[in-house]
Amino acid sequence: MEYLVQMRLSSSARPMSPDDGIKFIKEIVLPTLEQCEKLQKDKKILSGGPMIGAFALALIVTAESAQELDDLIMSLPVWSRMETEVTPLTTFDGRRRSALSMPETLGKRAREAEVSRPGGGE
Repeated sequence: MEYLVQMRLSSSARPMSPDDGIKFIKEIVLPTLEQCEKLQKDKKILSGGPMIGAFALALIVTAESAQELDDLIMSLPVWSRMETEVTPLTTFDGRRRSALSMPETLGKRAREAEVSRPGGGE
């Protein structure tokens, strides 16, 4: 399954001094970017990257389970400093098949609602 993973640096995790900023870049940012590049080569990160103008990541990740996804996200050095949002993604074909059945489903619901109303179906 594929997931959209969006990670933004928590406001409380921002470096407070130039020395903190240097340490953050060397110990957190660069190792995270290196790990993301490895995950991309391993085809666990399918697409995405750092967002422009912010310390944030937007990634399309593939994982067999929620646990695998959780492990992958938590393995990133920056994880503990980020606010993370995960959105499961479906396929275009899966959504198309769902959309094809919707007119019939909605029509059936409308007919059932009409019959269940007082005086309906007469």
